[in-house]
Amino acid sequence: MIKKFAHDLPHYVSLFGVLVAAVLGFIVFSYDKPFQMAIAFGVAGAYISWGIVHHVIHRDFAWAVLAEYMAIAALGLVTAFSLLLRS
Repeated sequence: MIKKFAHDLPHYVSLFGVLVAAVLGFIVFSYDKPFQMAIAFGVAGAYISWGIVHHVIHRDFAWAVLAEYMAIAALGLVTAFSLLLRS
C-alpha cells in the first residue's frame, strides 16, 4: 500500500497544489466575491479533470468514477457558494 502511494505521489502533489492555490486565491481575493466564485468553478473543473487523468493513466476509468468526481465537485461548489453568498 505504501509503495502504491509513493508511486502516485506526484499525482497527489499536483492535486494538493491546485487546492492550496485555491485557498490562497480565496484569501488574497477576499474582497472580490465574483472572482472567488470563478476560483471555485476553476477548482471544481480542475478536480474533475485531475480525476479523469488519474484514472485513465491507471486504466481504471469508468463513468461511475466520473460521476463520483462530479458529485464531490458539486458538493464543494455548493459549500463554497453557501459561504460566499451568506449575508
